[in-house]
Amino acid sequence: MSGLPFTLLVPEPPGSRGSGVRDRLADVIAIGCALVYGALMVSIGDATRPGAAVPWPVDAAIGAGCCLGLLARRRWPVGVAVAVLPVTAVSVLSTGAAVVALFTVAVHRRARVALLLAAAYVATVPVYFLLHDRPEFPLWVDLVARAGPSSAAIGWGLFVQGNRRLTHSLRDRAARLEAEQHLRVDQARLTERARIAREMHDVLAHRMSLVSLHAGALEVRTDARPEEIAVAAGAIRTSVHDALQELRTVIGVLREGAAGRPEPPQPGLADLAELVDDARATGMTVSFTCEVEPSGPSVVLGRTLYRVVQEGLTNARKHAPGAAVAVLLDGAAGADLRVRITNPLGDAPPAGPGAGMGLVGIAERVALAGGRVEHGPDGAGFRVEAWLPWPA
Repeated sequence: MSGLPFTLLVPEPPGSRGSGVRDRLADVIAIGCALVYGALMVSIGDATRPGAAVPWPVDAAIGAGCCLGLLARRRWPVGVAVAVLPVTAVSVLSTGAAVVALFTVAVHRRARVALLLAAAYVATVPVYFLLHDRPEFPLWVDLVARAGPSSAAIGWGLFVQGNRRLTHSLRDRAARLEAEQHLRVDQARLTERARIAREMHDVLAHRMSLVSLHAGALEVRTDARPEEIAVAAGAIRTSVHDALQELRTVIGVLREGAAGRPEPPQPGLADLAELVDDARATGMTVSFTCEVEPSGPSVVLGRTLYRVVQEGLTNARKHAPGAAVAVLLDGAAGADLRVRITNPLGDAPPAGPGAGMGLVGIAERVALAGGRVEHGPDGAGFRVEAWLPWPA
């Protein structure tokens, strides 16, 4: 019951489940109030006394018809008011319907329209006096009797209109905030998926390049000894196994309901030595110089550096197989943290689908960390070099 007054003051949006029930309840209350007010005016007015313009049964019938006409007030508020107001000159019972009609106009239309109709309602008092033979009360009493209730009805209607506008604006704002929240959630989800996609590319490209290298060696070395074939096959199996593990991890994060699942530890600066050792184990010649303490840079910088070196080794393996690769890492806190990967230009095989996308991803990673990257031919070799800001 506590929510009933608010429901009557501020209806639900049209077409909602509760709007129809609310409208019917409001119609019953409006007609009931009009009948009660009209009956009160009949009991204290001139409708049942000699000299009335019409007999009181006719007055009651006309007033009841006006009250039933209030069912159309929501659709045609001004029309219903214009139709009811002149009738009040002959029917006292219809004054209740007139007051309710004025209230409805104040709720749905501008205040100026409601005030003009209220003035017309009060202006019917002289006509009422002319049609009645011997009115019991003087003219000013009837003027006050109509001006007071009509002013109260208009004032209450304007309050309801303002309250509805405020509530509608709050509902619209809440709906916009909810929509914006959904957009932010979707954007965050897309951003996270893009980050995961970059991780997947960096990891799988590295693993698949190892598989391609050993498979190519088996294809070329038709006279390889059984133990050499076994070593290459073992390396292929290990690389495929690691790639599948990484892929399962990514798919697990992307699955519905995986939100909140802790991510596996990401590689960082301390893992660079192991990355270089893995590359050497595949037959690459890699010189690694690190002049930075692994515990110095932040986790974000360490992870970015790891991915830059990983992509540089992958590119060297694909485009300059068998060439020596040099990895240099230096810098100091308060200055730039630099990583450089160089290798001689070799006889690169034809570029496959997605060639160059790894360097694009690295450039994006470095840019997100506030740094810059350069890559391209450098004399007789190829260079990938990145600078990252290292706060003091």
